[in-house]
Order: sequence, then structure tokens, then C-alpha cells
Amino acid sequence: QVQLVESGGGLVQAGGSLRLSCVASGSIFTINRMAWYRRAPGKQRELVASITGGGRTNYADSAKGRFTISRDNAKKMMSLQMNSLKPEDTAVYYCYADGWTTDSESYFSWGQGTQVTVSS
Repeated sequence: QVQLVESGGGLVQAGGSLRLSCVASGSIFTINRMAWYRRAPGKQRELVASITGGGRTNYADSAKGRFTISRDNAKKMMSLQMNSLKPEDTAVYYCYADGWTTDSESYFSWGQGTQVTVSS
């Protein structure tokens, strides 16, 4: 099993910054794609940003120029630096990872989510 634990959410004023972190643990052989998703009240979950094991990144249009995703493969950790936050960024942010376990099984896992609230 692979577990993901997020941290770093909270309440911030518009224009402020937050940094989210996600740490993976368990029977991990490889972590391929890691990503941040979010679900705002009354909306579907959406991709915010993703990063491959080789460091290739992809961002939602709403995140480009404001958010930066990164990962530390040795620490099995991923981060999301969020700057110039807007009230519409308010959501529960979820960490996602997929790859292979030490038992040669593929996996995909989700974290429990961390709340980000941006006040106007």
C-alpha cells in the first residue's frame, strides 16, 4: 500500500502565498506521475498541476504563472508553491501519485486533502 499525506493548507488573504507538501510512504518501488488536484465547493475535482519522475510539468491555465510544482524523488516528496492567490483558488487540494510497488503491482493513491481558503 502507498499512503500520501498532505500538509501546508490554511487561510490566507488574496495576493498571499501558501506552500503545500505531500509525502509518500509505503511499499514504493517507483513513483511515476505526481499531481495536485483540487475540488472547490459545488464543483468537480480538477487538475492543478502535475510532474513526471523526470521533472516534466504541466499546469492548468488557472495555475500558470502563479503556481510552481516540484518534487524530491529521494524524499518521495512533492510541493506546490502557490503565489498571488485568489479567492477562486479556495478548495480542498489533493495529492495524487502513481507508480509501482515493491510487489510489482501498479498503484495510484490519493491523499486525504488539505483545505486552502483565500479571503478577499
